[in-house]
Amino acid sequence: MKRRNGVWAVAGLVAAGILVVGAAPVLRPGSSPADAGGAVAGAAEMVVYKSPTCGCCNGWVEHMRAAGFAVRAENVSDMHAVKVREGIPLELSSCHTSVVGDYVFEGHIPAPVIQRFLDEAPDLAGLTVPGMPVGSPGMEGPNPVPYEVIALGRDGSRTVYETVRP
Repeated sequence: MKRRNGVWAVAGLVAAGILVVGAAPVLRPGSSPADAGGAVAGAAEMVVYKSPTCGCCNGWVEHMRAAGFAVRAENVSDMHAVKVREGIPLELSSCHTSVVGDYVFEGHIPAPVIQRFLDEAPDLAGLTVPGMPVGSPGMEGPNPVPYEVIALGRDGSRTVYETVRP
């Protein structure tokens, strides 16, 4: 997986030929302005497939962006087709499906868990948080509940990757 580093510049960039007032992101050749917002090291662009009317999906997208992920949100009308294409079993599904490189991430997985998974680069298909647990990113609210992040094997196997206690 390609590594990308979000680089933040401060006043000393005049020497590099860039006039900066205060602090500003630096764009590298081949990067986009979205990448400069502190993109997480090692993370390729995350594509999030979601319903255009889902507020909790929008909250999760903002959680990921705040954590430094470069996110492209795509509103789709047929989420079932996305889940079938990405190999998400119905009983492990949630409201949105995300893809980073060869990995799939289903539901309200916390950004640090995804970052650790990407850093480890295991031979797995991805992670899922089934349903919409209260207290997960995008589903904040009173009385948060512990929930499991499930690792999906490329062979269809499933194991608990982490238990989150918000």
